[in-house]
Order: sequence, then C-alpha cells, then structure tokens
Amino acid sequence: MKLSVYLPTGFAYDFAHLDDPAATFEVVAALARAADDGRWHSVYVADHFLTFPPSPSFVFECWTTLAALARETKRVRIGPMVTGNGYRNPALQAKMASTLDGISGGRFTFGIGSGWYEEDYRAYGYPFGTAGERLEQLGESLQIIRSMLTDPTTSFRGKHYSVEAAINEPKGVQSPHIPILIAGGGEKVTLRLVAQYGDACNVHESPDGLRRKYGLIDEHCAAVGRNPDEIWRTSTTYLAIADTDDEARAKVPAWAPAVFPGDVGEYGLVGTPDTIRDRLAAYKNAGVQELLVSFNDNTNPQAIRDFSAAFLA
Repeated sequence: MKLSVYLPTGFAYDFAHLDDPAATFEVVAALARAADDGRWHSVYVADHFLTFPPSPSFVFECWTTLAALARETKRVRIGPMVTGNGYRNPALQAKMASTLDGISGGRFTFGIGSGWYEEDYRAYGYPFGTAGERLEQLGESLQIIRSMLTDPTTSFRGKHYSVEAAINEPKGVQSPHIPILIAGGGEKVTLRLVAQYGDACNVHESPDGLRRKYGLIDEHCAAVGRNPDEIWRTSTTYLAIADTDDEARAKVPAWAPAVFPGDVGEYGLVGTPDTIRDRLAAYKNAGVQELLVSFNDNTNPQAIRDFSAAFLA
C-alpha cells in the first residue's frame, strides 16, 4: 500500500495564524518538498475557494498551487483531491491537466468529483443545483475529459456541456493517458461512473466500509464489461499521534464528521504508533492501494519526515 500526503491549502483554517501570502505559500512548498524527499507516493491539494465555514483566513486556489508544486518537487506525483467539476469547463480542465502533466514531467493524477461545498458555489457565482444535476454534469464532463486525453479531436453535445472538434495538444506525458481519479462513495451513480470512466477511485470510509464499496465497484465493472483490476483503489484518512489513544482522539477536529463517515477516531490513523500500525494494516487488508494521510500537525514539514522515518522506512 502506497502512502500519500494531503497538503493544506487553507480550507480547514490551516493558515489562520499567518498573514503573509508569500510566506504562507512557502509553508505549502516546504511540506511538498518534505514529502518529495521521503518515500511518499503523491501529494494532493483540495479544490476550494473558502474556508469551512467561510472566513477571511487564507485559501490558495488548487490548480495554480499544483502548477507551482510541480516545479517544487521532482519525484512525487501531484494532483487535486479533488477538483470540483462545477468550477471549470470540462474541456478547459482537460487542457489544464495536460499542461500540468507536462510541467510535472508526467506525474499528474487528475482527481475530479461532483462538488459538495455549497458556500463555494454561492460565493463565486456558480449554480449549485441538486446532487442529481451535479452528478449528471460530472458524467458528461468525464466523457469529454477522457476523450480529450485520448482522441485526436473531441465532439460532444449533452444536456449540460458541448464541445465541437476540440483539439487538445499536447495531451501530456503519460501513456496511454493521464489517469483520471473519481472521488465519492455514492453507490448507484458515482461508483458506476468509476467503473465506466475512472482509472482510480477515492472513497472516504472505514476499512469495513471500503471493503463493501470496493465490492460495489467490482459489481459495476461486471455490469459494464470492465476488468476491476484496472481501477486503482485509494482512500483518505486522518492522522493524529500521541502517547495514548485517548490523547490522540482528543486531537481529532470538530470538522472531521463533515469529511469522514462515522467516528474517524475509531478507524483512522489516530492513536499510539502501535495503533497506527494496526490501522494501516486494516486499510491494506480492505484493499486500499494508496492511502492519503491528512495530518493533524499539517503545517509542519518535520511531521511528514518523522512519519516517513517511522512508518515508511
């Protein structure tokens, strides 16, 4: 099982104590370099415009941050976890992804989801719609994006989007194409989209929940005639280390239930080093191939180095 770092961009008030934009970005860059120097597989950043809940605290935009991190790092893969489909035209997103793959030398993973944070949409003037509408839009976008990453030209006319003879060159470095990761755990629609169009998935669940939802992906693959082994299985967890499990659980933030189902303190990387080793094994046994780690001490590069030394050596 590969381990990756979920870098802060400000969404969870990560930079509330900072007031210099340039110095604040250097914090993010230092974290990425710490991961690049270790044995981490990837670094990812969230795609949001406002903190949760909204405040004047700094939040960096996802795609421009990734472009900078592509040049700050040499080895780790980079990507959004995940880009909000409704924030940008899908043809433009395909072009942006192709450009980022070139900038990074073929290290880009194109993570995308239907979007969920209504405050972002309202503040920036995007229609939020219903969950069903956002999933319809995601389905159309995935068809456009996949074609633009693989085909000479793309024409598509749908309910929400249309493109005509769109050319996307260069398409990036990776062969056969930049991998598309689809995030979300919706059992009837999202996981079916994974089976239809995804090269990878990201599901927030406990190990037991992941085992069940990965099984549903397998069922959707069978329904659409796809080999389920083609889909890279990822999940995201929260990390808080302490001398006792209770002390670690006390570090879990109040916002965690909005992101992680149930009590992440019961199944996440929350506890003593021994507890964390046991829980890493549980994720691996559930079928996770790549686990994204969101650090409690998330602006400290040394925390990334220490974890790498203790658990990735």
